[in-house]
Amino acid sequence: MKAETAKTKKTRKPLTFATTQKINGYVFLAPWIIGFLLFFMIPLVNTVIYSFNDVQVGETGGMEMEFVGTDNYFDLFNTEVSTKSQQFIRVFSDENSNVLVNTPLIVIFSLFCALLVNAKYKGRGVVRVIFFLPIILGLTIVTDMIAVSTGGDMTAVETTATEETGFLMSLFTTNSFLPANVISFIVGVISDIFTIVSKAGVQTLLYLAALQSINPSLYEVAKIEGCTTYETFWKITFPMVGNMTIFVFVYTLVDLFLASTISQEIYAFAFTKNKIGVGSALSVCFLINVLAALLIMIFILTKVVKLDYGKR
Repeated sequence: MKAETAKTKKTRKPLTFATTQKINGYVFLAPWIIGFLLFFMIPLVNTVIYSFNDVQVGETGGMEMEFVGTDNYFDLFNTEVSTKSQQFIRVFSDENSNVLVNTPLIVIFSLFCALLVNAKYKGRGVVRVIFFLPIILGLTIVTDMIAVSTGGDMTAVETTATEETGFLMSLFTTNSFLPANVISFIVGVISDIFTIVSKAGVQTLLYLAALQSINPSLYEVAKIEGCTTYETFWKITFPMVGNMTIFVFVYTLVDLFLASTISQEIYAFAFTKNKIGVGSALSVCFLINVLAALLIMIFILTKVVKLDYGKR
């Protein structure tokens, strides 16, 4: 009996390192998978079902549904149904334009801030504290502080911003030879700088972690070979944060879509106007739009960003 047990122990093969990594990965993913199935997949299926029905809250509780087919989707194109008499296609086109313009700006700005914070100079700790203070406090508190400093009147802030935008337009128009479309874009970016800064906090932290994970010996070799700072950035820094760049793009795009007016309209249809079916149809269209934008963006980024450098 002892001989058989010893023989069994000898013939049992230990797990390989790759298999152990896969098992550990599945163990760490298990809570997310369970949460995804319970808190996302089930509500998503219910939303799709509601979008094809006229849903009302019953007198005794629960949902009373009457199948209406694709009527809820067609109602979204009716200006009388849409909030503030805006057409469904126009709302989506405006939001897509804003998100696709602001996403690259936020990513570039966050990378620049991460490089600035990660640089070695005197007083770097103070600069980091000052830079991350709004992130720690939160955007709502910062906005409230601005409201208090203006006497609680945000209209004055908006009026001042409008006046500054007009001043910048006249300044660029009279002192540059750029086309009107380019000038309008530059002025729009400058006037929207508060939104860009407030949305770049988490992305800066992600980029800072990626920069600090780069092997310092790579920069030492580049310095010995006589590479300039410009060449070092494009040959070492940017390729090494390629994987993080794609993640930051995805995070930024989803974050901007979640804060868009479409999310507010979904809430208004479902809870304010008691049109759960129409709100569900808008949610389905919104989800498809976000997924399509993500797939297009990831496809473009994988062609531009060289991910081979990020594999270590």
